[in-house]
Amino acid sequence: MPVSQFQKDTHNTRTHTCGELRANHIGQDIVLKGWVDTRRDLGGLIFIDLRDRYGLTQIVFNPQEFPDAASIAESLRYEFVISVKGKVVERAVPAKNQDMPTAAVEIVASDLIILNTAEPLPFMVSAHESKQTNASEDLRLKFRYLDLRRPELRDKILLRHRVYQSVRRFFDTQHFVEIETPVLMKSTPEGARDYLVPSRVHAGKFFALPQSPQTYKQILMVSGFDRYFQIVKCFRDEDLRADRQPEFTQIDVEMSFATEDMVYETAEGMLAEIWKDVKGVDLDLPFPRMSYDAALRTYGSDKPDIRFEMKLSDLTDVFKGCGFRVFDSVIDEDGAIVAIVVPGMGDAGRGKMDKLDKDFIRKRVGAGGLFHFRLPSDGSATVSSVKAEVLPEEYVQNAITRCGASKGDAVLILAGAQPKVFEQVGTLRLKIARDLGLISDNDQGPWKFLWVTDFPLLEWDEDSGRFHAMHHPFTSPLEDDMDKLGPDPGAVRARAYDVVLNGSEIGGGSIRIHRAETQQKMFDALGIDAEEAQERFGFLLDAFRYGAPPHGGIAFGLDRIVMLLTGATSLRDVIAFPKTQSAQEPMVQSPDVVDAHQLKELHIQLIEEVATLEEGEDE
Repeated sequence: MPVSQFQKDTHNTRTHTCGELRANHIGQDIVLKGWVDTRRDLGGLIFIDLRDRYGLTQIVFNPQEFPDAASIAESLRYEFVISVKGKVVERAVPAKNQDMPTAAVEIVASDLIILNTAEPLPFMVSAHESKQTNASEDLRLKFRYLDLRRPELRDKILLRHRVYQSVRRFFDTQHFVEIETPVLMKSTPEGARDYLVPSRVHAGKFFALPQSPQTYKQILMVSGFDRYFQIVKCFRDEDLRADRQPEFTQIDVEMSFATEDMVYETAEGMLAEIWKDVKGVDLDLPFPRMSYDAALRTYGSDKPDIRFEMKLSDLTDVFKGCGFRVFDSVIDEDGAIVAIVVPGMGDAGRGKMDKLDKDFIRKRVGAGGLFHFRLPSDGSATVSSVKAEVLPEEYVQNAITRCGASKGDAVLILAGAQPKVFEQVGTLRLKIARDLGLISDNDQGPWKFLWVTDFPLLEWDEDSGRFHAMHHPFTSPLEDDMDKLGPDPGAVRARAYDVVLNGSEIGGGSIRIHRAETQQKMFDALGIDAEEAQERFGFLLDAFRYGAPPHGGIAFGLDRIVMLLTGATSLRDVIAFPKTQSAQEPMVQSPDVVDAHQLKELHIQLIEEVATLEEGEDE
């Protein structure tokens, strides 16, 4: 295109957006600016769909009426940035897409200015779904600025913005104060790895990026700011999955003099506000509650999906003394025999059951094998995967009765150590539900929230040979279990709670420890002696000694909430510039090397360089 066609923008500011014009604008002179989404030449006329983040508007260039504008329009290509002046008229030919808000009108262009050109695209980003091309995620992430032009992704980011606004409006009405906590803080490793930031002015010392503002928000409670919230960036150097990112956003909340019920009510109010604002949905309040132990034994998960029933049945006592060697050995070792009833699977053939066993139970779940009883829909005899001479019929029938199975159903059974076997059956439950179409990833609900409470305070880690905090080391034990913290820490329950939505944990919190002596008992249980505790957490322990009020709170994964609201299957789809599963950002190529001068200022020498120097010394 000749350079002479680039002109100064004499149209000044746009008068409307590309998603704004309606029939009531007919006759008005307007200015639109945006990107060329599509271009069509028809009978001497040139039609384009002009796109901005608000929508599409059809532009008509008529060489008989406005030859200069039409002449320039002949050079337009996909994603050129242009300014158009013209008049709003009734659309001459009805739009095929009547759902398009601007379908009733079009613009007859009297003047056109090309503000910038665009090279051929690595993939199409049209607002018209039929014109989009399937591009790999790697390619879309490399050209994220193009990917963000796609309406599908654009709308997710806009919805995220609306969530931010809902959160802030709600907490402002509840007298919470938004306070920023430091991004550069002290490393207090517990759980995931810290991202470390070397100090230039303090050689050999490092800041850490916060995994959460946990200690700072507790100190704010000591400071008298009794209601705090923050929408905050957090960082964890951990292995990534679809629902994990090395940097993520939390809705962080803390309250002084709080009880569990106060936290529940506040959290439910915030979520209700979001769903009302964003989805136009009134949530059923209050959310149901279930203990950790009940969730595990009923659904096989501490974040159960309660959109469907298919509850677990513990058949351990039913099979006691049955004589079947596999079941007997599991029972003798204090394991469990756990089942679910699957409707409509009673007529499944042996081949289907064997495939489920081989391809999913053994390879994916990691269980030793699947046992099953099939109840044909015609009422004929039960088909058992275990021969009658090995497992007597009376035990089979007792198990069927206990489960509440009827003709047409199948009883699927796993046996193994506790609590793992419950989790394995829980995984099987979710797979079956997806296969039967009982659940799906969508943004239309149903929205089934659940509080899971009374978590174990600690969990034993075989690799390190010590207890770790299930949530974090500042979680308060239940008052009734406080005496067990020393002699039997594994039996202590926590004043901790998670809020779960459709099988995804979206938030978690606890009532905190607020006395220094109780906090040290917790550290003792974690294998952190008084000296180490003072070195790592002395600032918090000291604060507790100056009148720390009882307090508690919760943190929500904002990215995950948006993911569920939009029906996305990955957090990467709801973050403007996400990292890949290898913790890289393809667009800017980060992380990246830095020059030797920067390293020297930070008192850092790379291991490879050290190795080279050592080799030279040996020579």
